[in-house]
Amino acid sequence: MMDKEVKIMVVDGQGGGIGATLISAIRKELGDNIIIYALGTNSIATARMMKAGANKGGTGESAIKYVSTKVDIIIGPISIVMPYSMLGELTPDMATAISTSNAIKIFLPLTQENVKIVGDPGEPLPHQVTEAIRIIKEVIEDV
Repeated sequence: MMDKEVKIMVVDGQGGGIGATLISAIRKELGDNIIIYALGTNSIATARMMKAGANKGGTGESAIKYVSTKVDIIIGPISIVMPYSMLGELTPDMATAISTSNAIKIFLPLTQENVKIVGDPGEPLPHQVTEAIRIIKEVIEDV
């Protein structure tokens, strides 16, 4: 399927439920050959994502800035590129590191911010995760 080890960074905050859901689905669909980094804006989010099956985890600005330069794919809610989102947990430097990373970015149209997304952001989370996995598979074929 792939010639090299694929590294995916999953970013979440405020409890890590979305990130944990993504990691569980990635593990189920793509197996253990994928290296998953769980990056949380806080330690609770990171711990929850680690329990879901991530290989490595980190918390906060420094970890997000560092790991975003080392991965092939970054996935999370669209708010991970919005400074001060997640009740201010996501810093401008985190948003910049993610948005300027050379990694392919896959965003779920989920936000608690004052943002409206065109399309169907009302799609249930399991459907969004299924679509994200389809995109990851597509990207992996090109890596």
